[in-house]
Amino acid sequence: MTSTTPHPVPTRTLGASGPQVSALGLGCMGMSALYGDADRAESIATIHAALDAGITLLDTGDFYGMGHNELLIDEALRTAPAALRDKALTSVKFGALRDPDGGWSGYDGRPASVKNFAAYSLQRLGTDHIDVYRIARVDPGVPVEETVGAIAELVQAGHVRHIGMSEVGAETLRRAASVAPISDLQIEYSLISRGIEDEILPTARELGIGVTAYGVLSRGLISGHFSGDRKLAANDFRGMSPRFQGENLRHNLDLVEQLRKIAEQKGASVAQIAIAWVLSRGEDIVPLVGARRRDRLSEALGALDVSLDAADLAAIERAVPADAAAGARYPEAQMAHLDSEKH
Repeated sequence: MTSTTPHPVPTRTLGASGPQVSALGLGCMGMSALYGDADRAESIATIHAALDAGITLLDTGDFYGMGHNELLIDEALRTAPAALRDKALTSVKFGALRDPDGGWSGYDGRPASVKNFAAYSLQRLGTDHIDVYRIARVDPGVPVEETVGAIAELVQAGHVRHIGMSEVGAETLRRAASVAPISDLQIEYSLISRGIEDEILPTARELGIGVTAYGVLSRGLISGHFSGDRKLAANDFRGMSPRFQGENLRHNLDLVEQLRKIAEQKGASVAQIAIAWVLSRGEDIVPLVGARRRDRLSEALGALDVSLDAADLAAIERAVPADAAAGARYPEAQMAHLDSEKH
């Protein structure tokens, strides 16, 4: 197996209580769901290449393809060299309720459900523990303290190592942290999704909670590879995403072209600049890259070699100011589930 990157991936620590992980994590959702069909063999080869390059954090959800993604990760880890397999850490989201037709019907954070979800994830992942466990969205019918308390019991029993949160606001984060140590908050953060900077990120830092940032390329929108005339598959959720619609898409792709000018001056790709920008926001932030193919993974790893100085960062801010994006980051019905968006 040849190495994807010529030097080791640096590490960062997830908050004051969390594990040491690679400075980039691999988000595996797209290998199973929501971005159209994926190639299973290439997905497993990409996970292997990530592990070989030094990426240790694999992020998934039990509802990605209704268990498909966890089974995929299990297969990838079982077929990886033991030395790499032993370094891999799994970050798992739970709680989303699905139906046989692939629909969504809310979130379940009841303590008994938390333990039920965990039991199934442990079986699918072929492991005796999950490294970081978090509810994907807060269940509005269950106090977050009860949900976190149930995960804390799983920690005490040895089934979970660390507790994470996902897409919660500052107040909910404080409430969760009052129950048990929280390693990290998983939340969308990118050049065009900067809402966490006002209150959520400062609160996380005050509490010693790290951030695993997903959507760093805004689902491919600011990757430099997305074109305005691209036809999306019927099972690609971007077809319903406000930022990918009509005038919004044209406006957002204009921002990408401004970013491309900076990337070309730096001898980097647009995606590498976008990932490097998130990396530059603090040692307590770990970007998750959603590469489904080895070539995209290799490109993402190249972001680790991009150094952004004050002048570069200022140029990026001019090219893509905060709040420059057109359109919300999710359709309205899904935005309603985001505790992080409630003010």
